[in-house]
Amino acid sequence: MSDSEARLQEWRGLPAIGLRLPGGDSALIALQGAQVLSWISRGQERLFVSPRAAHDGHTPIRGGIPVCFPQFNQRGPLVKHGFARTLAWSGQPGDARPAEGGGLQITLRLEDSVATRAVWPHAFEALLTVELHPGALTVRLAVHNRGAQDLPFTAALHSYLLVPGAEQIELQGLDGLVYWNAAAAGAGADTHPVQTGAVRFGVETDRVYPRAAQALRLQTLSSQPLLQIAQDEAWSETVVWNPGPELCARLPDMAPDSWQHMLCVEAAAIDAPVVLAPGGRWQAAQHLRAL
Repeated sequence: MSDSEARLQEWRGLPAIGLRLPGGDSALIALQGAQVLSWISRGQERLFVSPRAAHDGHTPIRGGIPVCFPQFNQRGPLVKHGFARTLAWSGQPGDARPAEGGGLQITLRLEDSVATRAVWPHAFEALLTVELHPGALTVRLAVHNRGAQDLPFTAALHSYLLVPGAEQIELQGLDGLVYWNAAAAGAGADTHPVQTGAVRFGVETDRVYPRAAQALRLQTLSSQPLLQIAQDEAWSETVVWNPGPELCARLPDMAPDSWQHMLCVEAAAIDAPVVLAPGGRWQAAQHLRAL
């Protein structure tokens, strides 16, 4: 193949848009939730999707890069992680355009409707742009307040990264930061410890860190590099999550061993809501690079 291409595809029966570069790098974005479900770089899949992920067109899809908007988790009155990840976004292969550096990008769009205004009374436009480059993927969320009142929201790109084994990896770049340890809440442990060294995994890990000044590095314990993970300053936090074996066994859309194959490193704006004045705009991206 000599040129980049975008084409309509299916993922487990759901409509999706595929991007492909001449060198073989590719991405697959479901129209449900504008959710990136596959990123292949240097011949390797880089994102995790659960083998038991729902694909009925309205249930959240477990894996890839879900868009949490306009609410993160259960921090508010809306459905967990907001409604954006279960709704159909608009977009078609013809919307794809070249990106700098020999890449390809496409933008999908979601706007308010009677259904969204019934649970969240705001006029908005959300844009999710996926930029595929040789060896790299950038995902950017943009929000426009089209209403006459302030628009508050929390959001995250809930990226599920594919790993060779959760107990054989470490995440570097968060050393010295004070984090919220959600897994320790109610267990009598320190809920706001200081990170010492790299983050390692094997039990339930659910942490909210302030955004690090530098890019994070995911590698194996033997120092084999896997991914570099960076996020724009408008993402004020980084969420690190792995359910561990016990919680994973209780999740109906995960296989018992799925926790071994994934790590969520999420670009997030959640501790304090983003507030857009009427007509205001906000955007922020997460940048993934294969190492």
